This record gives sequence, C-alpha cells and structure tokens, in this order.
Amino acid sequence: MPGVTVSPLNRAFGAKITLPSYTNDPSKLNEEDFEELKKALLTYSVLVVPNQAGLSPESQYALTVRFDPTTGAHYGHDEKIFHSPLSVLAKDGKCVPRRPEVMMVGNGTFPAGHEGMKEFSLEHPSQSTFHKKVLTEEEIANHHTRFYRWHIDAALYEFSPPVVTTLLGVIVPPKTEKQVIYYEDSDEKLEVFTGATAFTSGKVAFSLLSEEDKKFALNTTVVYAPHPYIYIHNCRATSDGLTMVSEGKEMPLDKLPHWEESKLKKLPMVWTNPITGNPHLEFHSCCVYRLVNSTTGETVAELEKAREICHRLMRPAISPDHVYAHAWTEGDLCFFHNRGVIHSVTGEMPKDEKRLMHQCNVASGKDPK
Repeated sequence: MPGVTVSPLNRAFGAKITLPSYTNDPSKLNEEDFEELKKALLTYSVLVVPNQAGLSPESQYALTVRFDPTTGAHYGHDEKIFHSPLSVLAKDGKCVPRRPEVMMVGNGTFPAGHEGMKEFSLEHPSQSTFHKKVLTEEEIANHHTRFYRWHIDAALYEFSPPVVTTLLGVIVPPKTEKQVIYYEDSDEKLEVFTGATAFTSGKVAFSLLSEEDKKFALNTTVVYAPHPYIYIHNCRATSDGLTMVSEGKEMPLDKLPHWEESKLKKLPMVWTNPITGNPHLEFHSCCVYRLVNSTTGETVAELEKAREICHRLMRPAISPDHVYAHAWTEGDLCFFHNRGVIHSVTGEMPKDEKRLMHQCNVASGKDPK
C-alpha cells in the first residue's frame, strides 16, 4: 500500500502532500506514514494537502499536537491576553467553541451554524491599521497590497513557541485577481493572489547572511518584551511588515498587565532543525525588546538598535525570489514548521469579501535550541 507521497515545489522549500489511500484524514495516518509526514515537514518547512474541506476541528487539533509530544492542551497564546482590547492581536480571530485551540480567522460575516457559532464577523488584517505609512486609496484601487506582519506564531511570553501551525482554507476568495507588493527600498515587486499567505525560510535567511553576521546571529539571544503584543499596541510597523518603527510609543512596562521577569522569553536568534541539523534564522522582529550576547548575557543592542539589526538581517530573505506566497484553493490544508519559517498575511479585502480559515497551533513544552 503506497504511503505518503511528497512532491517538492520548484523552489528552496515547500512541498505538496498526497495521502495514502486508506485515509483522507492526516491525523489518522499510521505511525510509519506519520513519521514520513513529520520528516517532510522538517525538511521542506511548508506542506500543502489539498481536498481537506471536511477536516473537523478535532482532527486538525489532533494532527497539530501529534507533531510535538511535549505539547500541552493550550493554544499558543494566553487567550485572555490574546483577546485583550489592548493587544494588536485582539481582532485576529474567534475560537471554535468545542475546540478552542482552533481559531477561526478571515474576513466577512458568517451566519449562525458554523461549528456551533452564532452569527459572527471576522476582519482581515490590514496594513491600514498597523503600518506607519499606509497605502493610499489610489494604490489600493490599483491592486497594491503589503506584507502585513512577518512573524512566528508564538506568545513570546511564558509559553514556548509552537512547533507547527496548521491552517485550513474553508472559504477563500476566488483566484481571479492578483495584487502587487512593491518594495519601498528597491525596485522589486511580488504578485500575489488575494489573501495569499507568504512564507520565507529561516534556513534560506541564515544562508544569505555574511560570515560576520552568521557569527553574530549564532552568538545572540533575542529577549522579547513582556506581553509583547500589548507592549507594541500603540506602535506602527515598517512598510515591509518586518518590525516596528521606534517612536517611543511602546506601552510603559509598569502599565502592562502583571508580568514576571522569569516568564520573559529569551530565545536564540538561530534555531537548529532537529532533522536536518540546518541553522534557521528565526525571530519575531516586531516583538523584540533587546539583543544580548548568548555567552556573557551582556546587552549588545537596546530596543531601537535591536529592531534595526533584526530588520537588516532578515530583509534579504523577504525578497521576491525567496518568498513562497501560497495562493489558497478551498480545502487546502497548509501546515508549516513554525520554528523553520516566518510568515505573513497579505491582501486588501473589502468588508463583504468572504474568507474563512481554521488555524491551530499549540504551545510547546520546550523552547527551541
């Protein structure tokens, strides 16, 4: 009986998966086939399984946690902090009532009945509410868009970053129109279908560094702000979505919800892939607080300089040649190694444009190394 079939995309990362004939539910793979799937995930970083429209939240959750034996039954964020009106994530989604680790994200208003929900509305993240310099009405009319926020899925306070995120396209915009990302610091541009999810590889990002920068990255720890998504609530992002503009608008530490020094996340700038052994440049520049020397603990860059350094190191990796922008087809199940890539929402959507995704990630029991 043929097992999992892996068909690499024609690029540095990413692959399409065909499931074996005995199941169309990836959470129900036998142990041998699941190990092949896990190996493919850690090798190719982003996997797509088509025709998963009927995948239940229970199966999506079961698949997600199967990748990480250390994980607990906790969404990747503290839900109270995630939904706080002071968090930049507050409007990002709603939990499936019976399986709250699965988050519904998207755009538009949906009638009662979906996964036990009453009528509910979702709002697609927009650069117009997050970036310092926003697109003009004319640019939007001319089909411009932006990378919204490059990130890893992680609370970056108290909880360890999830190993994998699964994302199911339940309702997606038709692939009838492309939008264009223009890079402000170059002549580059990238065409994407509306609502495409953009990925870049931490392995590729590390490989693009100079030898001096590789040495720096390997010896640097990223210290994240306490409750970072509240800390940056009043800040605005750079136009490429890589980090925040430093204007002194961060919430004072004594105004944040209660936090403890011992729960701050202090993570290496480079994470090692447990299957390939490859170094991956992995950090969330929007949430960085300072950079320290991994050996001595000495601070090497405070907030503004830390943001500048992180932006400079990661910027080459988001050039068009290194970005995979997944154009969604209804029923696509995309799962990605959350410790091997960073990703971003794209797309400008009118309020009546329907998009509904089921997203699941669960906090790990161990930090990456």
